[in-house]
Amino acid sequence: MRKKFIYNLILLLTAGSVVTSCDDVLDVNPESEMNDEAIWSTLEAADSYITASYKIFTDDTQLKGCRSRFWDSFSDITMSSSWDQYGHPYNMFLLQGLSNGDAGAGPFECWTNQYGRILTANICLTSLRTKGAKFGEDACRLREAEIRLCRAYSYFMLARVYGGVVLRTETSGSHGGISDGKYPEDVALKRSSEAETYQYILDELKFAAENLPDENSGSWPQGRAVKAFAYGLMSRVALYAKNYELAAESAEKCGQFANVALDSNFANLFSPGAEKSSEILFAIYYLKGNANLFHLWDNSVSPAGDTNLNASGAYGEHQPTAELADLYEWKDGTPFSWDDWSANHADPFTDREPRFQSTILYNGKAWRGRTIETFVGGVDGFVELKRTGSTGGKTCTGYFLRKFLQEDNFNFIESGDKSTTPDIIMRYGEVLLNQAEAYANLDIIGNQSKILDCINLLRRRVNLPDKTVNDVSDYEHAMKLIRDERAKELAAEGFRFWDLRRWNLAESVIGGQSVHGVKIVKAADGSFTYEVSTCEVGKNRVYPSQYKYFSIPLNERTNNPLCTNNPGW
Repeated sequence: MRKKFIYNLILLLTAGSVVTSCDDVLDVNPESEMNDEAIWSTLEAADSYITASYKIFTDDTQLKGCRSRFWDSFSDITMSSSWDQYGHPYNMFLLQGLSNGDAGAGPFECWTNQYGRILTANICLTSLRTKGAKFGEDACRLREAEIRLCRAYSYFMLARVYGGVVLRTETSGSHGGISDGKYPEDVALKRSSEAETYQYILDELKFAAENLPDENSGSWPQGRAVKAFAYGLMSRVALYAKNYELAAESAEKCGQFANVALDSNFANLFSPGAEKSSEILFAIYYLKGNANLFHLWDNSVSPAGDTNLNASGAYGEHQPTAELADLYEWKDGTPFSWDDWSANHADPFTDREPRFQSTILYNGKAWRGRTIETFVGGVDGFVELKRTGSTGGKTCTGYFLRKFLQEDNFNFIESGDKSTTPDIIMRYGEVLLNQAEAYANLDIIGNQSKILDCINLLRRRVNLPDKTVNDVSDYEHAMKLIRDERAKELAAEGFRFWDLRRWNLAESVIGGQSVHGVKIVKAADGSFTYEVSTCEVGKNRVYPSQYKYFSIPLNERTNNPLCTNNPGW
């Protein structure tokens, strides 16, 4: 079975003389609050410390971090239903810009946290090579591979925000060890270029891919990285690095493992039990009934009408926009249009393709024993978002998110069962899209069939007709197809904002634009009228060119005078 990250991994691996809780190990102080002798007494005990490196993946979760780190709501395909409640930074950032000037990256700030993770990984690598040597070369190489993969992910999260960063490793210090600031000469270090930073990340992932096991079994249990995940990550990072040959090659290698394949049912991926899916390469899983191992996605995102099910919160915090909803085709593959939908369909929603049905809740949808009502005056909306407060769980776009919600969970309040749907870090569907994009950037004419193979595998999974050579006749057509398929396939999984940035489209797609929804009015006879309307609060969105790279934190620039800021700040 392929490797997936299980949130209670440490509880499964902790053994021997190290006895601690999951959170204690995952947040272990790098100066070591744990007894060093105990940590390295046995391989099992060492593993409970080494696997703390995986904590990096819980820093970027869409479900558990949905209140402040739901990246799609910084883009055009979903929006927050709050101006300043629930800790939401989205609308204020998009309509007012960064409020902290050049002090840092605002809602995208991750410098301090990621360098903390990197320091922990560096210390772990140093100790593994000395105190862990007694476990043998093979055992150490496997564990070095997973630590370096996790550290590479930390650097990736930094690079996508800041561009080039300071590369601090277990051997980069002036005395040959960790540049952790113990020596004054290690405090001030220059930033590497963006190209150098991405090359470093890719080199680390290459080492991981070459040295991790093919699958989980025996002493390498489910919950630890394997080759397919490393190759999948390489395909993602290589797109940011514009190394399209490597992106295509690593995506191809990822798909060559016998236990990697698309799930036959798209909806299966976004519900409890998805750990059985052949598509998920790496995910965070949650344990029902454990107070610490859950997320509040259902509580946060369910529509207002669900409040009546359990007499407590259903806040509808993130809602699809028309920019997303209108991309989804009819189930026969014809494009959707508000101009002519009524010619062949009873309503604009019911006959749409399966990804629409699995991603979006819409007016008239059967849901949790009731019917969604997003029309004006309905139990779920429609209301306009104001510059104070929130919509109170009602819709300001005409839609709600369906993806990742547990339809059969009626007790999702904070004191109830909460949510246990897996938080997907990587799945094979993304890898296929990475592969198609890499082919398009290498040789559009020579790779038309390869691009179509990747795209049509995803479309056939949801019974949509194949795209043809006409759809990839040149680079512009191919990239439009790929971008639209990425938006539909990966909606609410945290890609759209970062995709727009790496495509250099954020300024034009976000800046100076508004997002839209559908305002539905119910007539006395029960019929509905539909009006596409602007959802913004008073003005267009702000996204200046200087946002291509966000500001390095002021405290880093103060402490490290060689660390210069990005242009425009």
